[in-house]
Amino acid sequence: MIYLNQYTNREQVTPAQLDHLLATGWRHFGTSFFRYSLVIEEDLIQRVIPLRIRLADFFHSRSQRRIVMRNRDLDLVIRPAAIDDQKMAIFQRHKQRFQNNVPDSLHDFLSATPHAVPCRNDELCLYDDGRLLAVSYLDIGQNSASAVYAIFEPDEAARSLGIYLILCGIEYAKRLQLKYYYPGYAYREPSFYDYKKRFQALEVYDWQGQWEPFNPEDA
Repeated sequence: MIYLNQYTNREQVTPAQLDHLLATGWRHFGTSFFRYSLVIEEDLIQRVIPLRIRLADFFHSRSQRRIVMRNRDLDLVIRPAAIDDQKMAIFQRHKQRFQNNVPDSLHDFLSATPHAVPCRNDELCLYDDGRLLAVSYLDIGQNSASAVYAIFEPDEAARSLGIYLILCGIEYAKRLQLKYYYPGYAYREPSFYDYKKRFQALEVYDWQGQWEPFNPEDA
């Protein structure tokens, strides 16, 4: 197993720099950038795997098509990222889904000026007849997009809004003519993050500079 545990602070990165960081396994919350190959969860060592989707080869699975149809009544609004009281209230309800590592605030993940620091970030907001149901915060690089964090109303769980936000982010990145969409880290071992492994055209980073097609049998 390769062991990496690196952190750095970057107040600003260019779109090209963001692409390079993402392509070498880095992620960030606010201005804190990090990459780590192992983590301990419930006294077990988990092998971390950065994931990305090749946008040119992506297509919906049957279940993802059903999710798109289920949410066709919602309105999608895309704009520069911001934090307000409405989103903070959804965050407080959304975080009740977690039992471990429960975050305190959206500011654990986003800077005070999330649309520009440390890089461009757009928010994808889903509305049901004017009611905000879900938000995803998406970094935009020169050739890639990266999901930083997403929240949704727990009472709308039947809509599978977490998956739908990823699908919306993928379509937005394709519209911007980007090459890759980064859904974040998952683990080789079964975990809460396994939903990220269920997308077509998925690649995994080997922590040695190479991306390779994801093989579910290796997970």
